[in-house]
Amino acid sequence: MSNRKSSTQTGLASTLAAEIRTVCGKLKRRLREHGGRSDLTPSQISVILQLEKDGSATVSSLARAEGMRPQSMSAVVTPLQEADLVSGAPDPGDGRQTLMSLTPKCLKWLQEGRAARQDWLTTTISQKLSAHEQEKLQAALELLTRLVED
Repeated sequence: MSNRKSSTQTGLASTLAAEIRTVCGKLKRRLREHGGRSDLTPSQISVILQLEKDGSATVSSLARAEGMRPQSMSAVVTPLQEADLVSGAPDPGDGRQTLMSLTPKCLKWLQEGRAARQDWLTTTISQKLSAHEQEKLQAALELLTRLVED
């Protein structure tokens, strides 16, 4: 009997895992749609988020963080500089190095995109889910949070 229960639970867990991945993927795409248009590549977005999280960095350290060569990272960073999303300044500790950092334009773009996504999601939850369903969603989020905690 315990084998049957175990295989049933494993089957349900597998189904839930697939459904969560599918729903999260759709949600991510919808949020991206409502966060403003962006022609940035995934690598460029990753660099922006890395600089936002950790602060200024050299192209070499960004390359190490992304697991690529500095020359390849330069090809990622150059269009960001041309779009005035990232700027370079001499490293005060080593004048031979250039520290890349986010520009005010980029910080504004990040803030506006997040605000737009938050507004869309708040409105969608309010319009599509009853108060009781919103409580159920809160409970589901608590369970999802447990899944990703270390």
